[in-house]
Amino acid sequence: MINVQGVADHITGWLRDYAEGAGAQGFVIGVSGGIDSAVSSALAARTGLPLTVVEMPIHQSADQVARARDHIAFLKSVYSDVDSREVQLSDVYDRLLSALPAGDHPARAEMAMVNTRARLRMTTLYHVAALSGRLVVGTGNKVEDFGIGFFTKYGDGGVDLSPIADLTKTEVYALGRALGVNDAILAAPPTDGLWGDDRTDEDQIGASYPELEWAMTFSGDRAGLGARQAEVLAIYERLNAANRHKMVPIPVCLIPDGLRG
Repeated sequence: MINVQGVADHITGWLRDYAEGAGAQGFVIGVSGGIDSAVSSALAARTGLPLTVVEMPIHQSADQVARARDHIAFLKSVYSDVDSREVQLSDVYDRLLSALPAGDHPARAEMAMVNTRARLRMTTLYHVAALSGRLVVGTGNKVEDFGIGFFTKYGDGGVDLSPIADLTKTEVYALGRALGVNDAILAAPPTDGLWGDDRTDEDQIGASYPELEWAMTFSGDRAGLGARQAEVLAIYERLNAANRHKMVPIPVCLIPDGLRG
């Protein structure tokens, strides 16, 4: 188990040092009412640098919005240099979809719409950040960012720095409890909130985060696995392979010297 106080202090210092080294005026982060954004925003607030917390509903469920607003209120009550913005994106999203081609493959069209939500939020965060010379803070954890690629390329994956990307979901929860994240967020099933319904991350992935954390570190004898362990490992390996393009640098076609004049 991690030393939660030591980890919190380490990440806080890392965030502060990075911002100061970059000449940035502080941070901007989107909050969703989930544990990852709650912990990441609390860590950014601990730096003492200015932090703008942005809530960006797109046909969001009322409980997600309520959790996000309650967390923003918590941050403002504890940290002196936190401000917030609520940017309603539902109408913008609807108008954008009406202008985009629908396609003829329903499943692909639905996934495109989901990713468009995340990319619209990324655009919003970078706009807010540009207004004040701040950095956009990411909220992805280790399993999502480096295990199964459970994020949108150039959406929630489009950030300036990632404070919790070396922490598993279990470790993020431990850190959240230590940082005073409210019980409603700690108890809520993890969800990306991109589908306009109540489906959870586990519904989408087919495995829980503790199961995925096990699969991410598994190196034993597959012959000894139970049926569920084998199923989880297969899920992990399938997603890891399918989303590898998100987790490696953009391929660059290098031109051989002999083809240059």
